Amino acid sequence: MPLRAQHRGVETRWIAATVRGALAEALALVLPVVCAGCGEPDVALCEACAEALRPAAERQTLAADDPMPVWSGLRFDGVTARVLRALKEDGRTGLARHLAPALAAAVAASAHPTAVLVPVPTSRAAFRRRGYRVVELVAARAGLRVAPLLFQTRRTADQRGLDQDRRRENVAGSLRARDAAARRVIVIDDVVTTGATLGEAARALRVAGADVVGAATIAATPLRRGTNAGSLVAFQTHR
Repeated sequence: MPLRAQHRGVETRWIAATVRGALAEALALVLPVVCAGCGEPDVALCEACAEALRPAAERQTLAADDPMPVWSGLRFDGVTARVLRALKEDGRTGLARHLAPALAAAVAASAHPTAVLVPVPTSRAAFRRRGYRVVELVAARAGLRVAPLLFQTRRTADQRGLDQDRRRENVAGSLRARDAAARRVIVIDDVVTTGATLGEAARALRVAGADVVGAATIAATPLRRGTNAGSLVAFQTHR
């Protein structure tokens, strides 16, 4: 695809996502709402919960076989987890603007201002269900331009409930990249847990010739020690 046509395609998708989000926000004005963080009535997000979303970017690294840095603006627990779930599962797109500073902070902390931001692609099923792509919507609210260079080559199972090894197996070889040669890239996503999906995205981009300098996410699942397979995290955190 010619570069100019590709840029037009990226801009069209970005505008479409913005319009869909604006329409959803307008609809929310005529429906009763409660705070997505604590349930307080008649407010989309109360002051206390908005304050809880103040970003504090943290750096993590993938497993030893890939030391790619991953920056996250928030920890995926408490208010952050509830707000993100409301955005992803309840269609409350107005919350994207409250999460935008976290993604912007993570991108800024990566210290690669000229890198291309490449979102992890949303599955077709999730897009049909929601009508929008979460990380791209949040990026738009943050004023960040993205380049959708990744696409899925096959369906994958739901990652929830899978341990680290099974997550890697589930996503292995599921992504490909196009038009990525000689580009400096930061992969962006909504939440990082074990890093399996980010690792697969980085692999696909590198195969296509990109220089993947890191990843940025809205939030990161905190490390929890124990035997629950769904809570294992392959990261070490550095402030």
